[in-house]
Amino acid sequence: MLKNLIALAVVLTVGAFLISKGIAGEKPAAAQVGAKAPMFSLPDQNGKTVSLADYTGKLVVLEWWNNECPVVQRHYKNNAMNDLAKKYMDKDVVWLAVNTTANKTVADNKSAAQQLNMDRPVLSDASGEVGHLYGATNTPGMYVIDKQGNLAYMGAIDDNPSGRNPTAKNYVAQALDELMAGQTVSVPKTKQYGCSIKYAN
Repeated sequence: MLKNLIALAVVLTVGAFLISKGIAGEKPAAAQVGAKAPMFSLPDQNGKTVSLADYTGKLVVLEWWNNECPVVQRHYKNNAMNDLAKKYMDKDVVWLAVNTTANKTVADNKSAAQQLNMDRPVLSDASGEVGHLYGATNTPGMYVIDKQGNLAYMGAIDDNPSGRNPTAKNYVAQALDELMAGQTVSVPKTKQYGCSIKYAN
């Protein structure tokens, strides 16, 4: 009887260890507003590994991006997205573009980033692992991470899917301004619009 109890205890302990390590098939928690932003490391367009953990203590914007998407192209027309990114990068915000499009290589991202005059990291997520982790569905899809590492905003870049509203509200700018002012993000989640992400699987 004692041997059986000891054996059972060993099995339960090992099982708990495997689950805690994710070996038993447990998937990492998906991104949720108010929760810790999932960590990741991806190569940028120059082949350098960029890790989200390196930016702990900073405001971070993740911009899901695909240079072939007409909606993305619209936001890059006249350098609009670049100007928005630069405005906040000058205020010590980290801005990372992520390309989850299947089969897109680091070299593809480098060429496209040069064409669009992007002066920030463009990360390669061709496997789709990080995109799935963040629940990214469209490009452009936007995420704002606060200085505590929590996801403070996820959704669309603005409230102008058609591109015809000259007084559109930019949700990312609003979230960043509120966080910089020590305020809670007033609109923490919206629905992404644009081109659907072409996942590898």
